[in-house]
Amino acid sequence: MGVSSAAVARWENGDDHPKGEKLPAIAAALGQPLDDLFPHDGPPDLQLLRCDAGLSVAQAAAIIGASRVPVSNAESGRRRLNDAYVPPLAKAYRVTEAVLLAAQDCSFGIRSGASPDQQASAPRTIGEKINYLLEHGYVGQEVPSDEEIARVVNDHAGGPVVTVEDIVALRTGATTDAPEVVRAGLAEALQVDAALFQDDAEVSQSAREFLEAIRFLGSIQRGQILGLAARGQSEGLSAEMMAKINDLVGELKHKLPEAQDGD
Repeated sequence: MGVSSAAVARWENGDDHPKGEKLPAIAAALGQPLDDLFPHDGPPDLQLLRCDAGLSVAQAAAIIGASRVPVSNAESGRRRLNDAYVPPLAKAYRVTEAVLLAAQDCSFGIRSGASPDQQASAPRTIGEKINYLLEHGYVGQEVPSDEEIARVVNDHAGGPVVTVEDIVALRTGATTDAPEVVRAGLAEALQVDAALFQDDAEVSQSAREFLEAIRFLGSIQRGQILGLAARGQSEGLSAEMMAKINDLVGELKHKLPEAQDGD
């Protein structure tokens, strides 16, 4: 594979990670399918196509007779490839030009959104969001009480705008609406962006990714997820992928016997 034994040792020990273009060679060396060893989430972007072809940025640049800049710019969503670069790169990546252009769209953030069913699974009301954040956002930390939340909301507003009873009513669903000053204070109290509490009717893709990330990190902190790796999608796992992993962890937690102390 053109690397030292020390580099392989660092990969195996978890001290370092191989570059994306090395993954096909690793799969070939181990005699295993690339997708089994290094699964990827969602449609491919330009970086994934290049890495799956086993090419570095410098090698891809040499193919089109240019510097690394056009390849790097396209992969990072800064500037699209010149039309003249598409055919040789598609050939080098062993894909059609249509697939390459679709991957370029993905690199620029153009991809289909979440389905209605996926949107419905995210918390929407104020109470659902408060409870979600309290349940998943404070692993290993002390969860703020209703009294603390009310105090921070009032401090943020510069005066009394809620009582402890109001916070309880929101959490239990007895009250489903709140003025903007209270919503902003709740975001401050729960340490999230104010936009998360602005709209009950719709949860944006970025908000869903944030909420799933909180639950995902909670699973890691509890030791339910010990490690995870994926190839491609340099911006990280999608909300859909994190939701699937979170749901799977929840199922396994109830199916597997409780770990004994020291295990």
